[in-house]
Amino acid sequence: MAGRNDPYGTDRDVRDDFRAEIREFLGTRRARVTPEQAGLPAYGGERRRVTGLRREEVALLAGISSEYYTRLERGNATGVSESVIDGIARALQLDEAERIHLIDLLRGAGTTRPPRRRPTQQRVRPTVQRVLDSMTGTPAFVLNGRGDILAANHLGRALFSPVYADPVRPPNNARFIFLDPHAPEFFRDWNQVAGDTVAMLRAEVGRDLHDRRLTDLIGELSTRSEDFRHRWAAHNVRIHTTGVKLLHHPVVGDLDLPFETFPLGVDPRQVLVTYTAEPASPSQDALNLLASWAANNDNIERSTPTHDSEPADPAEPPD
Repeated sequence: MAGRNDPYGTDRDVRDDFRAEIREFLGTRRARVTPEQAGLPAYGGERRRVTGLRREEVALLAGISSEYYTRLERGNATGVSESVIDGIARALQLDEAERIHLIDLLRGAGTTRPPRRRPTQQRVRPTVQRVLDSMTGTPAFVLNGRGDILAANHLGRALFSPVYADPVRPPNNARFIFLDPHAPEFFRDWNQVAGDTVAMLRAEVGRDLHDRRLTDLIGELSTRSEDFRHRWAAHNVRIHTTGVKLLHHPVVGDLDLPFETFPLGVDPRQVLVTYTAEPASPSQDALNLLASWAANNDNIERSTPTHDSEPADPAEPPD
């Protein structure tokens, strides 16, 4: 992973980190597919040293030579054709997110551009902020690939007020999920959210292994969270653009909120995320109550009750 061996030094081939990522990613994908799952006889029986596929078995399934696949898994990614990528994807049973991640890593391993030395500051265009602010009944955010909340509307800040309670700016979902002890209470499906978050960060690494803010974040989480380290080592990647968030807000209690993400065309690393509730549902009632509470609290981050407080009674208006 980026961050090993001084990723910002000048006396290093910047392709080395991508080669290491290719090796580790393909190794973990191989390990999870058994010969039986791949439709191969399990030669060796109890004498097999690996539970997953051997390199030569992947090569056989992909229709390439064992020597070529071995070189590829070791990070020699020069001139890999689309047909070879497709063959490996079929052999390792990669989903679309994993296939895209492999392509990103192969592309990175073939570049010679130097890593950026300074972190880039992402900004949200004023027109996008106006769109957010116009969505008065819908919590909405702009996120980047690191999970930073770059912008939000008032209801969005109210919904994610526990995340905004961290004084670090911009607030970051991954940091909250793994380092804030209240995160498992806020995210009722914390285990799923944690896995999805790590998988999205891993995909972002494939797109830009030398994003300094990203490597700093991963370094911080790896140092401070054993759970993050364990999940990160799995090399899972995921495209997560829609679903349902199960939240427990300290003011209004439980909310089940479907979400959608929309890429911002001019800023491809930024996405607009919206949350809605099913009409006439308890979640819609809770969201309405949250909007009423937010309207009476200009400084939402400081107005949120402690996590030991009881949620407001939906039958009573907030103070």
